Amino acid sequence: MTQPHILIVDDNLMNLALVTYLLEADGLLVSAAQDADAARSGIAAHAPDLILMDIQLPGIDGLTFTRELKCAPATRHIPVVALTAYAMKGDEARMREAGCTGYLTKPIDVAHFAGKIRAYLQDSISSSADF
Repeated sequence: MTQPHILIVDDNLMNLALVTYLLEADGLLVSAAQDADAARSGIAAHAPDLILMDIQLPGIDGLTFTRELKCAPATRHIPVVALTAYAMKGDEARMREAGCTGYLTKPIDVAHFAGKIRAYLQDSISSSADF
């Protein structure tokens, strides 16, 4: 079995470094992008198994970018999990409406973060097996 590949889209270098470290330490393959343009290039080069999407990105925001990904036949199957510091009432519905599988709040729980990502990956595998 190949290592699952996670694409992290976040403009904060400290967040990228922390999330990358936690996921790589758990045996996952990780790539990173600081904006939607860089993420598009990364996806074209190597489609990830899951995308962690910051909502507040420079240029195109994370929910708009998620909608774009979910409309494209080549990327609509990739689960997107929102990473946000702005989890207010109603935000979960907005994120799911945009196409996010779920969301995780910042600051992240470092002790359980990789396990949560693996659970999203497992849910994705189970869902695709249902087709």
